Amino acid sequence: MTLRNQPSILSRRRAIQLASAAGVLTPLGAGMAQLTTPARAKAKPQSSVTPLSLRIQQARYTIADQPTDGLISTRPDAPPPVVRIAQGQPFAARVTNTLTDYTAMHWHGIRLDNTMDGVPYLTQFPIGQDESYDYHFTPMDAGTYWYHPHCMTMNQMAMGLTGVLVVEEAEDPGFDADIALNLRDFRLRSNGEWLKLWTARGAARSGTFGTVVTANWENDPVYEAPTGGLIRLRLAATDTARIYKPYVVGASGHIIAADGHPLREAVGWPTEDAPALLSPGQRLDIAVQMPTVEGAYVDIKTAFPGGPRRLARVRATGASQYRSLTELAPLPANDVPEPDLKNARMEDLVFGWTPEGGAQQNGYCGSLGYTFWSINRKPWPGDAADPDTPGAGPLAVLNRGESVILRLRNESPNAHPIHLHGLVFRPIRSNKRTLPSNWTDTALLLKDEIIEVALVADSPGDWAFHCHVIEHQKTGLAGYVRVLA
Repeated sequence: MTLRNQPSILSRRRAIQLASAAGVLTPLGAGMAQLTTPARAKAKPQSSVTPLSLRIQQARYTIADQPTDGLISTRPDAPPPVVRIAQGQPFAARVTNTLTDYTAMHWHGIRLDNTMDGVPYLTQFPIGQDESYDYHFTPMDAGTYWYHPHCMTMNQMAMGLTGVLVVEEAEDPGFDADIALNLRDFRLRSNGEWLKLWTARGAARSGTFGTVVTANWENDPVYEAPTGGLIRLRLAATDTARIYKPYVVGASGHIIAADGHPLREAVGWPTEDAPALLSPGQRLDIAVQMPTVEGAYVDIKTAFPGGPRRLARVRATGASQYRSLTELAPLPANDVPEPDLKNARMEDLVFGWTPEGGAQQNGYCGSLGYTFWSINRKPWPGDAADPDTPGAGPLAVLNRGESVILRLRNESPNAHPIHLHGLVFRPIRSNKRTLPSNWTDTALLLKDEIIEVALVADSPGDWAFHCHVIEHQKTGLAGYVRVLA
């Protein structure tokens, strides 16, 4: 099911840049034509923190009552764990790759140093079999994030390698339970065998959807929380294609954060008639007041073709706490720089089909073999292309500290969740709907929609910018934004 790829030629200049950024000497040899495997780079931790060990490996797990082989996880018999770290405290992770395919780990939504972003060719060399890479950063923002590979992305994500990353607030916000739901589907037959992970038809449209919808790799799991207590539900859509429309039944509450950040503007309580929208890469934090009767259930559902689908349940247990949502103070805002809208520079970005189509370059990180999508009418030349190759320059060059408005225009009939690494932005207007101006790293562009988003380019580096429908990303709808130092 996995693909072993022939390497592309990595430019000598880029190899030197990445080796310098990682603080190691890269064995270049007499010429790059001799480079048949990627040069190895290990970033050294800059703190005394004991690194979390994440071992990427094959896994076996029972999904929908069927044992499934060929899953990919950081554990041999369980989903990737919910990693919980503390705001403002150093974190380190040693990622070891046991697969024959290359990989790299991206910390989705986290604002960090560019060298730790986990994007092959832009920030590091991919991690080869039996090699390790040390990531380290100090999270400045509390909230719900996630981690996933950014090399052989379609294979490894579709087969399970997505995990929730929680950055806990410096002060306890006062919940009685904190439940993270990793929402994703798998393309499995009824006997647990894999279907083809992607199709050309799916890649050219809305993506190829799974057949088994899960929360934390489980079909309709049940969790427990104190009766009458206050719980924090963290919903993370880590799917390769599916847009969820979640809502909560059997309890009252409100949305308190989206895509890692406390709300600047309120978002309505999601109901069956007006569910939330949660596209690939996005997250929602929901405060829920549990029923005061022991044994009562709170259902987390999603609108679904053919009718609502329950994703998970939470059962009230123990004597009632009789708590109230009014006891919760608003979450403290993360320290995000506010753009100067009056003096912001405009950059236009057009998302649509590729004008020429054709094959992609096939590097260390794989290719689906064709292109369908483009940004500014140019398809990105590969899932993880060397920026020095023709056609792979930055989509925009920003000056550090400047305010910028990105005008995101969707010229296709399909929706695109557009994700920007390393920076956060907030929508300021849309031509189709009223959007709350909350901080985010992912904007869902609907058919023919134009969304203007504002940001401050406060972190230097080459930041990946792509659609998070992974088949779109890998068939041209990707690129990067350069922030000058």
